[in-house]
Amino acid sequence: MSDTLTEAPAVGAAPVRSTALDPVTFEVLKNAFATSVDLMSEQILRTCYSFVIYSRDFSSALCDARGNTVMQGSGDIAVHVGTLHFQAKAVIEQFDGDIHPGDVFAINDPYRGGTHFNDVSFVRPVFSQGRIIAFAQNKGHWADIGGKVPGSFDVSASEHFGEGLRIPPVRVWSKGIFLHDVAQLLVANTRAPEQALGDLHAQSEATAVCEREVLRLVDRYGTETVELAMQETQDYVERTVRRRLADLPQGRWETVDYLDLDPGKPEGLVPVRIVMTLDGAGIHYDLEGSAEVVDTFLNSGYGTTFSAIYAGTKTFFPDVPLNSGFYAAVTAEIGPEGTVVNAGWPHAVTGFCSGPYEKLMNGIFEIWSQIMPERAMACAFNLEYLLVGGRDSRREENPYFMWYDWMAGGWGGRSSKDGSTATAPVFGVGLAVQACEGQERLTPVLTTMHRIGTDSGGPGRFRGGCGVEKGGTLTDADASVMSYCCDRARSITWGIEGGLPSIPHGVWLNRDTENERFLGSIFSSVPVQPGDTFYRPSAGGGGFGDPLDRTPDEVLEDVIDEYVSIERAAADYGVVIIPIDPDLDRYEIDRERTAEQRAHIRAHRRGWLEEDPERIAAQYRAGEIELLDVIRRHGVILDWGTGELFVETTRQHREQMARRSASHWAA
Repeated sequence: MSDTLTEAPAVGAAPVRSTALDPVTFEVLKNAFATSVDLMSEQILRTCYSFVIYSRDFSSALCDARGNTVMQGSGDIAVHVGTLHFQAKAVIEQFDGDIHPGDVFAINDPYRGGTHFNDVSFVRPVFSQGRIIAFAQNKGHWADIGGKVPGSFDVSASEHFGEGLRIPPVRVWSKGIFLHDVAQLLVANTRAPEQALGDLHAQSEATAVCEREVLRLVDRYGTETVELAMQETQDYVERTVRRRLADLPQGRWETVDYLDLDPGKPEGLVPVRIVMTLDGAGIHYDLEGSAEVVDTFLNSGYGTTFSAIYAGTKTFFPDVPLNSGFYAAVTAEIGPEGTVVNAGWPHAVTGFCSGPYEKLMNGIFEIWSQIMPERAMACAFNLEYLLVGGRDSRREENPYFMWYDWMAGGWGGRSSKDGSTATAPVFGVGLAVQACEGQERLTPVLTTMHRIGTDSGGPGRFRGGCGVEKGGTLTDADASVMSYCCDRARSITWGIEGGLPSIPHGVWLNRDTENERFLGSIFSSVPVQPGDTFYRPSAGGGGFGDPLDRTPDEVLEDVIDEYVSIERAAADYGVVIIPIDPDLDRYEIDRERTAEQRAHIRAHRRGWLEEDPERIAAQYRAGEIELLDVIRRHGVILDWGTGELFVETTRQHREQMARRSASHWAA
């Protein structure tokens, strides 16, 4: 799909019409639509079977008779934005003229506007006066959808056939009759069919709740009034966005962010390029110039690319409801199929969430930070999933288990305050951190560490929020493997306006033992045995502004809070802190040495970014310099397990640091 999703009105075109409903009725129905969607969320939280969906990896939407989104829920996750719109339209296209009261359809097809195969949607038509007036939809992440590895995240996949079950629009209820054979066909392809069947029923019933609420509104206000309110709710959002855009500076902005690598090519970061234009006709994005598809599952389909564009832009309009009126004001050219942002069939796309999706969102944040500097924010940490799957030998039947874990992390420093610490990823702000107690009851994995990561936030005038460190041990399990879907071990979370990067992602197996292995930030099917331990950090956010402009007293508070170590306070901020009694949080700032240290950093830091990368790599391998000095001071990227220098990646990383950081440093 290379054309735009919607056609923006030409400059000078007639404005979106004003509401024909009286203001009170319009406001009541607009908010009632939001309530009907939120009630779907409440229903599924109370009836779902899987721990993943219970941890809020789901979204809901009310669409009109054409499939256009009228309202999404207040707690939905960002990645589903826009894809619900596409999937309702896919059902209409597939079954046009053959949709009846009591029908419920399933779909997870990423080549029909979906996200990835694990995200299964259920779509229910809502009828009144013998015709369709709306569609209710719920999308939830099934913990397993088949494929080669438990959890269905296979890094080695280059085509979708090994990723799991692809579900085009298919009828699961026909005129109210449950099609048991169709449902069994779907769930039999998962490693936890009973759980999947339970979620199937829970999601379908959630759409029934929305149907009930819409029909209650019909009984009170009439079909025509409810339909009119659905259209005017979309018009209201489009009108609001266009009015705000008219007050903003017009022009053209561009940036680039990166995936870590393409396994099928020599080392080097993989570009995701964004050009954004404001020209009086709305917001237009152009992603042409992004890299071709990568030889792994980190590609994005067109639905998730549009989702990233909508979600990234919507972040700067937080009070505007989300529906197709917003989409009408935002158009995009994503280029021909075969690119990392428009993969197309049959390229693997399950890992899009850790790949182009958040790169697009963070790039859009960077662009809008220039347009709305009062809302500016540096790069946020990257979404990551760690999956351990096998047989649970604690139970006599030795069933399959999927330990499916994601972590909180840090968001970027902002124009007037530090970034948020230990927060859900921008991929899905509504995601909840999974409770360790629930995980340990359901799977043979023991959590041994879960804490905020010192020095994980990118240094800046306003520090990036801190990430999290988590460790675990595999206990009573057989035939188990580990997979990890992430990125930014090399394209490290970056700062802006002079701010510095955060830390690299990656998983360590049996850390601090003779069997220690750094597995990196993307792998699958690594065998693990009972007693094996694993550790991983999530990155903090990038820093905003020059770290040397952060006041020494603020740095001291960070040290007291254990957000920053004494060593990094001196190395990154030039603040020399003397511990007096750390147990009582008693420290002193050496003001004279701080002035000297800051003068030293200011005089040498541009030169540090130009030092011979080979020499820096050798110093790291010899233990002479720290990992964070390699990244933040010298802009060098290595294999963090072996210390091998990545020459091309370092060149690209330094180029970005020069643009985002060094160009803003005072002499």
